[in-house]
Amino acid sequence: MHTSDPDCPFCEIVQRDDPDAREVYRDEHVVAFFPTEPAVLGHTMVVPRGHVPDIWSLPEETSAHLARATVRLAAAVRGAVEPEGLNIIQSNGEAATQTVFHLHVHLVPRWASDAMGPIWPEETDYTEQAKDQMQDRVRQACREMHEND
Repeated sequence: MHTSDPDCPFCEIVQRDDPDAREVYRDEHVVAFFPTEPAVLGHTMVVPRGHVPDIWSLPEETSAHLARATVRLAAAVRGAVEPEGLNIIQSNGEAATQTVFHLHVHLVPRWASDAMGPIWPEETDYTEQAKDQMQDRVRQACREMHEND
């Protein structure tokens, strides 16, 4: 059974309570629709049908369905709009620009001349020592995760 949040706009779309939603796909696990203000035409969002606020709350079984649907919908967007490229964006938390706290994946078709612009900084100035320290921290977290499986 899918859970929902009565205050969540994406749960409204999942429950077909938003008459303005431009839905393009639905199955027993996900719903895909256009955002109200698309970055480019063809911009599609994929959400799990159950209310999941972010990736840290995403059950692994749900993640498998979401990933499969994302790959299939990426192919559909490619066939429909013939982009030069595609960004797949999934943000978590306000600092990462998440504004609706129902996990969602953006499929953003891209063209060299679109208004999106680059999504990465041109360069960074992290020291080799800082990168090595971060590598050690993430490796340790991965070991701990594996030990808890």
